[in-house]
Amino acid sequence: MRNLKYGFLKFSVGSLGVGDFERDVDLLLAKLRSGLDKDMEEKLNTLRDRLVQLRKQNVVKINHTVMELVCAKHLILKGYDVDVERPLNGGLTCDLYGVKGYGTLILEVETGFVPPQHALDPMTYCKARIASKIARYSNYADKFVLGTPPHYIIQILPSFTKAPRYRSLKELEEIKRLCDLYYKNPPVNLDEIRNARLHSIYVIDVEALTTREMEPSSYWNNTLSSRY
Repeated sequence: MRNLKYGFLKFSVGSLGVGDFERDVDLLLAKLRSGLDKDMEEKLNTLRDRLVQLRKQNVVKINHTVMELVCAKHLILKGYDVDVERPLNGGLTCDLYGVKGYGTLILEVETGFVPPQHALDPMTYCKARIASKIARYSNYADKFVLGTPPHYIIQILPSFTKAPRYRSLKELEEIKRLCDLYYKNPPVNLDEIRNARLHSIYVIDVEALTTREMEPSSYWNNTLSSRY
């Protein structure tokens, strides 16, 4: 395994073992602790320990984990209690689950990964994946957020930049048909699509250690409007 040093992180070329995973996470945390008080630092350390344990079970990958931790700091600074890889009903597990007072937030990280079996239909697959995530996950929290690195453009359907009451039956049926191409067990239902809400996009820059919040409509207008 060959190592490359880029910025403050030393990344490994190839699959990371548990030791390499733990090393990279600790290098990241050494930077993320800046600006945190003792209580906030302990919250971040707890997330670190849980993610390391999940890596030992081969549940999480380093590219997802570092983005989760950068975003977790952002949410902790905003007053949220944060959990990672939290099980939900229906067999779902969300990347980040935040609680602030009586409010809840779910964030799903999207890196743009496309499985080899969808090499010939990557755009359609990504659109369906994002649509299904918004429809399924947003019903389990008061706010639903998608997180993405700066180098990837999330394929959001324009219907999800609007409030649910402004979506037509035709739009709902089109989203349903798209999701049914890939998700049939169980299928995404019309009620989930009708009530789905996307509240924010978080652009998570691991190298700069920043999380920038954007309105879905602004993100769509700045990145996707010319494609539709």
